[in-house]
Order: sequence, then structure tokens, then C-alpha cells
Amino acid sequence: MSTPRAVGYLRRDISGEHQPWHETGIRSVASRAGYTLCKTVALTCTADDPISQLIDTVRRSGAEAVIVPTLEHVGGEVPQRLLREVTEVIPVDNPHQSIARWPLAALLAPPDRDHLPDSDTANPKPRR
Repeated sequence: MSTPRAVGYLRRDISGEHQPWHETGIRSVASRAGYTLCKTVALTCTADDPISQLIDTVRRSGAEAVIVPTLEHVGGEVPQRLLREVTEVIPVDNPHQSIARWPLAALLAPPDRDHLPDSDTANPKPRR
């Protein structure tokens, strides 16, 4: 089984002279989080709709995550349209605070018994 893929993303105008360090951080976090980093997208503030360009790269690469130096690189908070494309966005400056598509509490919550399928329809008996 192959490892999940990630795309790095940074804004050159925000990284400035720290861009090489930010790119190293992106590679490091990808490796520690178990992702194969397939590409790092580096754009400027003059780019036409940079988040759309990032989403296009995510779609083409089949990435499940985006890794950024800080959330400032995606505008301060993660755009919902980006979270519809990836499972999580991981900031290098605080990788334990990744922003997931689904909140962890929702995944760990006990199932709502009122919305479970009937046992007869969930596991139908084979016809003989």
C-alpha cells in the first residue's frame, strides 16, 4: 500500500528570505506525518486566485493533505473550499493543530442510535 500524498504550499511574499527554511519544514512535517510530499507550490500575492491554483494542484496530484508554513499562507484560516478537497491542512509552526475536514470529536462520538439502519436492512439474509 502506498503512503498518502501531500502538497506543500507557501506564499513567497510571506516567506521572504525564509522560503528555503519553510520548504525544509514542509518536507520534514510531511515525512513525520507519514505523507509523501509530491510537490510544493510557491506563489506570490499577485497570483490570480492562489487557493484555486492550490486546489487544482491537489486534484491533479491526488493529495490528501496540504502542508503550509503557517496559516497566514492560506489567509489566516483554512478556506472551506480547500477542506472539501483534502483531509487535513497541517501548519508547520504547529503540526499538532492540523485542521481536519471532520472534527475529531465528531469521529469519536458514539453513533446516533436513532439514525442507524435496521438490522434486517443492514445485513440482509442471503436468499436460498
